[in-house]
Amino acid sequence: MARALNVARKAESADALHVELVEFGSNRPSEGDVTIEIRAAGINPSDAKAMLGIMPSAVFPRTPGRDYAGVVIEGPAALVGVEAWGSGGDLGISRNGSHAERLKLPAAAIRPKPRALSMLEAGTVGVPFVTAYEGFRRSGFPARGDVVAVFGASGKVGQAAIQLAARAGATVFAVDRRDGAPRGFAAGPVRYLDASAGKPSDAIRAGTRGAGATLVFNTVGSPWFAEANASMAKRGTQVFISTVERSVPFDIFAFYRGMHTYVGIDSIALGAVDCAPVFEALTPGFEDGTLKPFAVSPASTFALEQGDEAYRKALAGSSERLAFVPHSR
Repeated sequence: MARALNVARKAESADALHVELVEFGSNRPSEGDVTIEIRAAGINPSDAKAMLGIMPSAVFPRTPGRDYAGVVIEGPAALVGVEAWGSGGDLGISRNGSHAERLKLPAAAIRPKPRALSMLEAGTVGVPFVTAYEGFRRSGFPARGDVVAVFGASGKVGQAAIQLAARAGATVFAVDRRDGAPRGFAAGPVRYLDASAGKPSDAIRAGTRGAGATLVFNTVGSPWFAEANASMAKRGTQVFISTVERSVPFDIFAFYRGMHTYVGIDSIALGAVDCAPVFEALTPGFEDGTLKPFAVSPASTFALEQGDEAYRKALAGSSERLAFVPHSR
């Protein structure tokens, strides 16, 4: 027998959010599947938002959780014993997810975790790095000589985008609404801009001799739309992963005169098998230290019994990376 968190129905509000800890049988995986014993599973805001009906593709009942690290305990002989890491937009949304003691996955989703990372570190890389990587894959990976501006730089996706851009050797500008916003690791220099002290677009253009940013990674959407557009170089690209307001004023003339490109990213559309090559591509950076996992403090780890507390903390906008550690207590 193993235990898993279970959400039976959509919650009407964050206060009404409730998950149960249930036991389920240890059925052997079907042909082509594996069973993973979960050692750590990141808790993303989207995990909790799905319980509120914000993710229209979410089905009930189910076990939440998209990110994971653990050990393959059942499946093809070549995979048993592999320490794996991963994520998937289908996990915890259209199929049972990782906030459990065990997780069943297609064998094609399995990738060995970097040896340099602990289980806790590997289990919390997931959604932020997948989203940042997919944004750059779709828009064209930055290279040395490119200018990347990340709006909403203190968020976890923003921090991941900064790491990937800095590793590539790009010139990186990181924009936040206030001075002293959380800053993560970067393998190269990053210029941080406090938007409360002036327009980021002015600073980005001043720092690029008027050219602007080759690529703008907008992690917030509508609040930064105008400033991000003003920061873009000729033939520049802006990546969107989220928004506050669904509609924004759009200057078509400036768009086509600038020969700009907009790229939309929905990580929910990337299933666990789709995400596997992303984790394979990220592994060298985590092995050589040019990419770093997020710090997770003991106060930000939870037993499965603390499910309601953990999800409410995620919904409250915790700046800390949160994780379930099923076998810790």
